[in-house]
This record gives sequence, structure tokens and C-alpha cells, in this order.
Amino acid sequence: MIDPINPRARRDAFGSKINRDHSALLAFGVPWLSILLASLTPLLPIIASAPIVPPLAYLLLLAWRLMRPGLLPLWAGLPLGAFDDLFSGQPFGSGILLFSVTLIGIELLDVRFPWRSFWQDWIIAMAVTATYLVVAALVSGAHVDQGMLPALVPQFGLSVLTFPIIARIVSMLDRLRLLRVRRLA
Repeated sequence: MIDPINPRARRDAFGSKINRDHSALLAFGVPWLSILLASLTPLLPIIASAPIVPPLAYLLLLAWRLMRPGLLPLWAGLPLGAFDDLFSGQPFGSGILLFSVTLIGIELLDVRFPWRSFWQDWIIAMAVTATYLVVAALVSGAHVDQGMLPALVPQFGLSVLTFPIIARIVSMLDRLRLLRVRRLA
């Protein structure tokens, strides 16, 4: 029923959803922007004698890719990895390689096992993050020996424990991404 005094008043529970559409800027920009902002975490003033801060950009890339498979294209590893290389301190190209190989590997996994649960995604994230940390240590030029690998354990443990939190943040960002805005047509 239309209110005769205020015709723009909300008519019913569904009237406010008519003539609304997703914002293209939010729909495509939120995943990219969240990963790019996470790449800036090495700029935070955290001082540690061993690597302890998880690779947040990489974990966000994993979470976006595992939760929304078709959202990031396969070539997204190139620009996101390049931006991460600029701030992570790794040699240029390591993030490009690791982000791209991860996206391709998860794409191949999705072809083989299209239905997964959160626990399977968490196990996949654990395995891929462990591989990422070891390969990043090898690519960095550090002398990796038996004493170096135990130094990566706290970073790996913190990465595994923060993945559910990051997945939750990605789900909240996904809701923001799918907000409907009023079209002026």
C-alpha cells in the first residue's frame, strides 16, 4: 500500500529491493583491494628476530580463491604477486611465481574436487601455506638448513591459526562486495 502523504515511503518488506543492482566497483574491487592492502603489512612496525607474521596477502588470496572460485582470474597472480614483491622484501618475481602457481594449482584441484567443506579448505590452506613458506625461504637466498626450518614453525603455526579468521573476514568482505545500490534509471 502506498502512503498518500509520502509516496516514497517503504511499502513492504520487499519494496526497498526493487530497482537495485550490485555495484561493479564493489563487486570487482573489494577482493583486489583487500589483497593489496594485506601486502602492505610488512610496513607495520613489528620487530621480531625470526619470521612470525603470517603472509596475510597470500592467505587472503587463498581465502578468496577457495571461497569464491570464479572471482579472481588465473592471471591475477601476476599483478598481486608483483605488488606483494614490492613490499615483502622477497626478490622480485617470487610472489609472482608463488601466487600464480597457487592459483593454477587450486584451479586444478577445483576441477578434480568441485565440492569441498571448510575443513578441507583449511587442510588445503595448511598444505599450500607450508609449501609457500618453504619455497619463499628458498627463493629469498637464505641458507636453508636444518636450523632454518624450525624457525619457520611459528610463522606456519600462526598462519594456520589465522586462516579461519581470515576466511571470516573474507566472508564479511564478500557481503560488502554484494551490497545492492539503488540505480538511478
